[in-house]
Amino acid sequence: MSDHSVAPDAPVEAFEPPYYVAVFTTVRTPDQSGYSETNARMEDLVKDVPGYLGMDHAQTPGGLGITVGYFRDADALTQWRTNVEHRAAQQRGRAEWYESYTLHVAKVERSHGFTRAETP
Repeated sequence: MSDHSVAPDAPVEAFEPPYYVAVFTTVRTPDQSGYSETNARMEDLVKDVPGYLGMDHAQTPGGLGITVGYFRDADALTQWRTNVEHRAAQQRGRAEWYESYTLHVAKVERSHGFTRAETP
């Protein structure tokens, strides 16, 4: 969902399970006309979904993009999946922006994290 020109300070926090993740992996086409604007709109729009928890994104030098969206429950994920603007962006992605993609949805049963303490 994102091209994230600025790397985040930290990954999305570990939430209390259960929750859901949508892992979206992509390889894009050379023509990305309109992608950045649509991507920015989707990032703003998903934040309005009750139960949306956050998103991580990574891009390899070879062009594989990985976006992980975190959702409190299956209803939140369904609300995002069926959003009218999101559906239109999905159709445009298949028609113009993606050579290929996969979507994996999973229920998280265990989660933990680590952040190094700052040294004085």
